[in-house]
Amino acid sequence: MNRTDTWVADLGNGNYRNPILYTDYSDPDAIRVGDDFFMVASSFCNTPAVPVLHSKDLVNWEVINYVLEKLPGERFQKPAHGCGAWAPSIRYHDGYYWVFVPMPDEGIFMCKTDNPWGEWSEPVFLFEGKGWIDPCPFWDDDGKAYMVNAFARSRIGFKSILQICPMKPDCTGLLGEGQYVFDGNVNNQVTIEGPKLYKRNGYYYIFAPAGGVKTGWQTVLRSRNIYGPYEYKNVLVQGNTSVNGPHQGAWVDTLSGEDWFLHFQDVYAAGRIIHLQPMKWINDWPVMGAYKEGDDFGVPVMEHKKPDVGAEYDIVTPKASDEFDSVTLGLQWQWNANYDNSWYTMDPDGSCIILNAVKKDPEESISNVPNLLLQKWCLPEFVADTVMDITKLKEGDTAGMVSMGVNFGAVAVRRDEDGLKLVTIHGKQIFNQEVASAKDTEEIIKNIEDVTNIFFRNTVKQTTPIEPGVPHEMISFSYSLDGEHYEEVLEFEALAGRWVGVKNGIFAFSRKEDGGSIACDYFRIRAL
Repeated sequence: MNRTDTWVADLGNGNYRNPILYTDYSDPDAIRVGDDFFMVASSFCNTPAVPVLHSKDLVNWEVINYVLEKLPGERFQKPAHGCGAWAPSIRYHDGYYWVFVPMPDEGIFMCKTDNPWGEWSEPVFLFEGKGWIDPCPFWDDDGKAYMVNAFARSRIGFKSILQICPMKPDCTGLLGEGQYVFDGNVNNQVTIEGPKLYKRNGYYYIFAPAGGVKTGWQTVLRSRNIYGPYEYKNVLVQGNTSVNGPHQGAWVDTLSGEDWFLHFQDVYAAGRIIHLQPMKWINDWPVMGAYKEGDDFGVPVMEHKKPDVGAEYDIVTPKASDEFDSVTLGLQWQWNANYDNSWYTMDPDGSCIILNAVKKDPEESISNVPNLLLQKWCLPEFVADTVMDITKLKEGDTAGMVSMGVNFGAVAVRRDEDGLKLVTIHGKQIFNQEVASAKDTEEIIKNIEDVTNIFFRNTVKQTTPIEPGVPHEMISFSYSLDGEHYEEVLEFEALAGRWVGVKNGIFAFSRKEDGGSIACDYFRIRAL
């Protein structure tokens, strides 16, 4: 594997560095089953939905699957930015892996499997309605089951309250009314959310971040009774480190008896990247990260000895570059909405992906095109290169390379009745009542002669931070007709999407029903 095409956290000397994933795996939850670790994360309106990652040592992770091929509901035939699959949870119980997924406008559903690499069950809704978020299942020693959750003020009118509901042990429904067990509004824990429920030494614990995504901390609640009352402590804070937040995550242990905490840090345009903190128990309270004797809290570490998992494992990372030489689409890719298999074909003989030009309303913004094929950023700074065979583009077709965030842009080739034109497209999403709108600015850069291939390049480069410690990136697009000499044609400021980091990728659309196609030979990432 080319070590320059993605972030590597394993230092190769027995230590690791944070973040362990410089990729937008927002709202992570994780478990250990035997000597395997599994993680799930939010995916919002992108599909396939709810990525499943696997690791043998908590440092080296790769994507192995998705819980859902498509999101339930006709609404997601088009992008619904900021909606869809919010913070999921994963647990292993009774021979099954259970994943709970909240959709803030639809409800909370469950999927399960006995093989996380295989097929997951169809979603079963435990709760239908608005505003319940961040669910986590829990089975007690007596066999009774519960779900803890938080609330989204944007949908239900209030926040900062945690609730526990009794639940059928097979997770097919809730049993009666839930109880509010903690109110962060009156306990100096405003915006407490993302709860995860555990039991240890006779205590029920709720791990939950508070204080806001970019400025908060980790809180832990405990009680001898599942419904409380709960006492609480702040156990992980930013301190004088550069790790703002630090936000929600998961407690996991190793077979050797070590405890660890996975959490995310919001770095704005790059999204919510994943950190791993050592954890200890002191007087039945967890303390995370580096701490001083006598303190109840810790601060994030940037380098640490790797977890003791009893063996050394190869360095693995989520894939980024793609030669498109497989019969299936790589797991790094997601579409901008629920997808249709007719949008693309994998051509292993030609080692390429064929994107069909799907009809697009001329008034529709490119940000709302469902058939954008996108992947997450995988490095702080990088260059992405691709080449497209455009000989099968028809009149009215447009195809190119795109960057998708609140600020979005693309460089593309368009075939009109008078020939080929190089164009740029850019704009900004405006959110009103959780609904995104945008108007594109399209500019013709030049007419180009008929060619077989056109090369596109997307560069992400960090610049002087606007806020101390907060990365600030500029995005630029270039093109080439020979793959050697590139001309920059568009540059704009990187701004994160709605709860998600910026994504980049490729697309093809048409003004007509019977559009043509392009063949894309590769999508290659290299670090700057």
